[in-house]
Amino acid sequence: MTPRSSPPARLEQLRAEIQRLDEALVRLIAERTRVAREARVAKRDAGLPLVDTAREAAVVRRAGTLAGAAGLPSEDVREIFWRLIALSRSVQVADDAAAQGPPSPGAGG
Repeated sequence: MTPRSSPPARLEQLRAEIQRLDEALVRLIAERTRVAREARVAKRDAGLPLVDTAREAAVVRRAGTLAGAAGLPSEDVREIFWRLIALSRSVQVADDAAAQGPPSPGAGG
């Protein structure tokens, strides 16, 4: 067996670019999550339910359309957006529970 040689310089450049894009994606996900937290407060203040399944479906449909226009597989992008929505929903629910405070002694069960 021969020892593995290091990847070509072009491959290293591409890997570095992918890493930069991954970091940007994580920052965007964090920003989206921050805005979802603000939306939770706006929903509460407006007396609206935390979950709006019609709105969620519209967001996913729009993402699928954008994906198709960008030459990406629409279904795969829709899956990603369902996961983003699940993340947003989970932080909204957690924030909502935290805002309500701990249960009073003797409650529940």
